[in-house]
Amino acid sequence: MTARFDLPEADAFTRTYWDAAAEGRLLVRRCGACGQAHHYPREFCPHCWSEDVTWEAVSGRATLYTWSVVHRNDLPPFGERTPYVAAVVELAEGPRMMTEVVRGDGAGELRVGMDLEVAFREAGEFVVPVFRPYSGAPGHRCGVQ
Repeated sequence: MTARFDLPEADAFTRTYWDAAAEGRLLVRRCGACGQAHHYPREFCPHCWSEDVTWEAVSGRATLYTWSVVHRNDLPPFGERTPYVAAVVELAEGPRMMTEVVRGDGAGELRVGMDLEVAFREAGEFVVPVFRPYSGAPGHRCGVQ
């Protein structure tokens, strides 16, 4: 069996995040001490080190911070999906998030600061958040594999 490099390893702590994604909801962690939101999920605040952090559902709106179109990747199953857009987005609630931008007709339409919205893609036993250009409609599962 070939190792899968595109699937997360869920544990007792991150299971809440992955369960929410399976329901079409994007979660971040927010600190009760300093009020900052952060992503990726951690059991402490990376801003003030407080352990007073809780899960919070976010809007799913974001802006494109940076991206790169990947044309070659030798790790399975990425090679089958090239080209794809690896990106960092800035969530409306503040934190930045590494993700993938899915789009219809090429990277030419992408630009720094463009409005994006979350969509969800099934990946094995997981549903992962990805982003697409903002359409005004609520986030949904996308058919992109």
